[in-house]
Amino acid sequence: MRDAYSVQTVRAAERELMARLPAGTLMRRAAAGLAAACAGMLGRVYGTRIVLLVGSGDNGGDALFAGAYLARRGAGVTAVLLSPEKVHAGGLAALRAAGGRAVASPAARTVLEGAPADVPALVRRADLVVDGIVGIGGRGGLRPDAVEITDAVEAAGVPVVAVDLPSGVDADTGEVRGVAVRAAATVTFGAYKPGLLVDPAREHAGALRLVDIGLGPYLEAAEPVVRAAQHADVAALLPRPSAESDKYRRGVVGVAAGSARYPGA
Repeated sequence: MRDAYSVQTVRAAERELMARLPAGTLMRRAAAGLAAACAGMLGRVYGTRIVLLVGSGDNGGDALFAGAYLARRGAGVTAVLLSPEKVHAGGLAALRAAGGRAVASPAARTVLEGAPADVPALVRRADLVVDGIVGIGGRGGLRPDAVEITDAVEAAGVPVVAVDLPSGVDADTGEVRGVAVRAAATVTFGAYKPGLLVDPAREHAGALRLVDIGLGPYLEAAEPVVRAAQHADVAALLPRPSAESDKYRRGVVGVAAGSARYPGA
């Protein structure tokens, strides 16, 4: 069973856990899991090209630290910073120390290394794009400057890994109000968020991978807001045939569908 918890519940659990750990521990756990998932999608890391789409805040920090892990394994990692003045400083320093580089997005006010990034050219050469634009606190669709970048990624046909959830979707409701990233896979941390299991946002998430960062004990008393049955859960409900089974012992299938007015179902 996949249990999803509200953003408020997840953040409360994170605060409790962070109070007991050295600063930055949770982000590094999340980034290590994200890097491992990216490596799994690539098959090999050395010699590949990875583009990070980095917004402000911790979501961008997760992407930057993951990029640092991948750069140390021989990947060519370039971070496109949508808000260079608000970038996670520790993550950016880690990426640069590992041999990665950072460039400003075309719409950014700050120029970091040379001219603003030629995003279409970058993503056309990339093997993987990491979406770290907006985290679970985002509301509404992507801003126009982000849309320009994600349009270039979609046009290039490069697989996208979303950090925690696809940017532009609502983590709590699963709504998509405007443009949102369409990911091949989403790596989420600590717990599933409802938007990863509820349409239409679910269609943007791709394959899901949950990274355990230690929130389990802090969620035990919380009530999930969404529970999604998996194949194993459904299989466990079905009667198992034995040597003596016949059609009368296997149960009866009933279908309740349609109505007097709409019998076609």
